[in-house]
Amino acid sequence: MSELHWRWWQRGVIYQIYPRSYKDSNHDGTGDLQGIIEKLDYLNDGTENSLGVDAIWISPFFPSPMKDAGYDVANYVDVDPLFGDLATFDRLIAAAHERNIKIIIDYVPNHSSDRHPWFIESRSSRTNPKRDWYIWQDARPDGSPPNNWGSVFGGKAWTWDDTTQQYYFHQFDPSQPDLNWRNPAVKAAMLDVLRFWLDRGVDGIRMDVIYMVWKHPDMPDQPLIPGAAGRGPDDLFGRQQHLYDYNYEGIHSIMQEIRTLFDAYPGDRLSIGEIWLDLPERMKYYGNNDELHLPFNFGLISSASFLEETPWSAADVRRIVDEYEAALPAFGWGNWVMGNHDTPRLASRLGSHSKARTAALLLLTLRGTPTIYMGEEIGMVNGDIPPDKIDDPQGLRLGAAYTRDKCRTPFQWDGSDYAGFSTVPTWLPVNPDYPLRNVAGEWLDERSMLTLYRRLLWLRRRSMALSVGSYEPLESPEGTYVYVREYGPETMLIALNFTGEVLLNTLLDRQGMVSGMLELRPQEGVLVRLD
Repeated sequence: MSELHWRWWQRGVIYQIYPRSYKDSNHDGTGDLQGIIEKLDYLNDGTENSLGVDAIWISPFFPSPMKDAGYDVANYVDVDPLFGDLATFDRLIAAAHERNIKIIIDYVPNHSSDRHPWFIESRSSRTNPKRDWYIWQDARPDGSPPNNWGSVFGGKAWTWDDTTQQYYFHQFDPSQPDLNWRNPAVKAAMLDVLRFWLDRGVDGIRMDVIYMVWKHPDMPDQPLIPGAAGRGPDDLFGRQQHLYDYNYEGIHSIMQEIRTLFDAYPGDRLSIGEIWLDLPERMKYYGNNDELHLPFNFGLISSASFLEETPWSAADVRRIVDEYEAALPAFGWGNWVMGNHDTPRLASRLGSHSKARTAALLLLTLRGTPTIYMGEEIGMVNGDIPPDKIDDPQGLRLGAAYTRDKCRTPFQWDGSDYAGFSTVPTWLPVNPDYPLRNVAGEWLDERSMLTLYRRLLWLRRRSMALSVGSYEPLESPEGTYVYVREYGPETMLIALNFTGEVLLNTLLDRQGMVSGMLELRPQEGVLVRLD
């Protein structure tokens, strides 16, 4: 395949922005769309004096009561005043496209806010035309919920409504009632949402828990996992076998309809799906090249159960990569992600910045589209969130240990007050390490994490082998992971050492020809051109 035939998202790198925490432009302590516009040149100004990403994925900015950080949508086709307005969004698209940066937005199809006009109508009476737009059921004879299903955020997945004397279903927070995709009117309305944003010029859409929109029509009880403790006594979801509440038979017809919609638009519009399933099931969401372009691959973050982090060893990582490569359909294109707005930050999860550097080299040299979560490039760590500052419903219901707020703290731009993110107190506390770890300081440091990311990103942009070349693992000593990327005459060798004590300075301090044995220091990674 010639260079011209590769799609932008196959050669490109995606950068996730959590807009509430990226840049505050109007001094209210909360990030906004104008703040993203102001920082586009940092992301890519067309020169190596920028980070060098190709696309930004923006988490929800739609009107919302913010019970779940915007994933409780009260209007799918507008912008919350907290973030700006549609005119600001249009300026963002134009400014990004001027810099050849693609725009990917979030889509939350499984549930809306309980403040959405659709749900307000639905709960007003049993005879309202929109009653069947959501999932309502009678109580059991003893008054208990219709089945034993648990919520992802803890507790039962049903809430009683006094007005209409029925329960409504919510896979997440009670403020997020699930839409009934078995109702053709709901499906049509939600497909229209996709058209609204694609018509507006977005280049891709990331679909939140898309595999959950289709449930068993009878919603029977689910069996328990023997001996499973979950995330505490309130975690019914983590103790159940999920046979009926998601990934149910018929879901792939929905995926095919969505793909048909995307394919009707010019410009290689990208469909990404959040699919927390084991590898064989996740691969099914490629379909027969007629479903999602990229079912998100969380293999290097955690298991499909949400409960276990991926072990960080050379053998485990190589196994995960090789199994994923073997499972990809011939037409499929892979993708890799090591952090996002729902998981502990990479440096905290791995336990050191040395390991995070190795992870950066891995992420940006594997075959497939990488996604970087904002802050990874400067080594941001989990924030310290006091109990009275917890905003996340998962943390509020399951306990402080499970709050996702710790990976959503404001971005650290410089060493000034509030890390250059804002000029006033921020919606979540800024991490206290911001004077040490920020863009301004790392930009000038030739051996910083940010310098590593910049050099890797621009090297990847110039290299067909690193962006779209083949992948071949090589045998190597225990504790190391070595592979080759190749495209035409260009061959790149990547060698990673996962063993030894953590060092403070393991990369960016040597270059030049390699002769004889290539020796790797503990937690060091190197990339070598083979001529």
